[in-house]
Amino acid sequence: MTATTDTTTTTGIPDLYPTRGAAEVLTPRQDPVVWGAPDAPGPIVPADLLSFERDGFLAIDQLITDDEVTVYRNELNRLVNDPDIRADERSIVEPKSKEIRSVFEVHRISEVFAKLVSDERVVGRARQILGSDVYVHQSRINVKPGFGASGFYWHSDFETWHAEDGLPRMRTVSVSIALTENYDTNGGLMIMPGSHKTFLGCAGETPKDNYKKSLQMQDAGTPSDEALTRFATEHGIKLFTGRAGSATWFDCNCMHGSGDNITPFPRSNVFIVFNSVENTAVEPFAAPVRRPEFIGARDFTPVQ
Repeated sequence: MTATTDTTTTTGIPDLYPTRGAAEVLTPRQDPVVWGAPDAPGPIVPADLLSFERDGFLAIDQLITDDEVTVYRNELNRLVNDPDIRADERSIVEPKSKEIRSVFEVHRISEVFAKLVSDERVVGRARQILGSDVYVHQSRINVKPGFGASGFYWHSDFETWHAEDGLPRMRTVSVSIALTENYDTNGGLMIMPGSHKTFLGCAGETPKDNYKKSLQMQDAGTPSDEALTRFATEHGIKLFTGRAGSATWFDCNCMHGSGDNITPFPRSNVFIVFNSVENTAVEPFAAPVRRPEFIGARDFTPVQ
């Protein structure tokens, strides 16, 4: 692995985070982690903002109530059992079980999840971290039933969003809201604390329509074993557990993943990605074509 400096794309926009080249490269983060002022009003207290800046994540024991969990879990079950939703291109099916793994753009498909996106407990935290109005770059429900649902291999979301969606800067934040109990055994989210301070540019060109494969099994944009060993040795690994209704906010460049779920206990969550309206997508930095809009939005309307 080598260090790198920024280059300029054919559109004249600086590429601060080169990736998908002949070799892996490391680039120090060029952007703030918390863009808003430390004392800006919002749901996150200053001490937690400092923790987010340091670690790249913030865990919340209860973001939504038990009654709300029931509403959202019922809506998730309705969607994954709807034949029309299953036939929609926004649904991703497990290769082995043939069960739905994810449903994208749920804030457009479902009025129930649309209300969650605009809930001040949710969007207010995104505005506070990113220091601006925000729009939804991506939303989805993830379903990881027991007895063999596959995990998500180690990756940085920003690496893909930069390479394939054209997000210029690290001004994007995600929230994963648990709709089932997260045990230490049922394929929970793992993050390498502090990994968000270094960008790992992956090796290898991006195939056309890579998303069709990568949403089932990651290939392009996957770090090497050597790089992951280096990151894990330096930063460690944090596994998130918690009751239904808990949530984890994490920076777009965190190295993260999750294991398979071979327990009888399902793990499902709703996942929302907020991007700053001052960081809207341009053409991809390292892919031949854009991904579909249901994966990487091109509607930059602020969440109200």
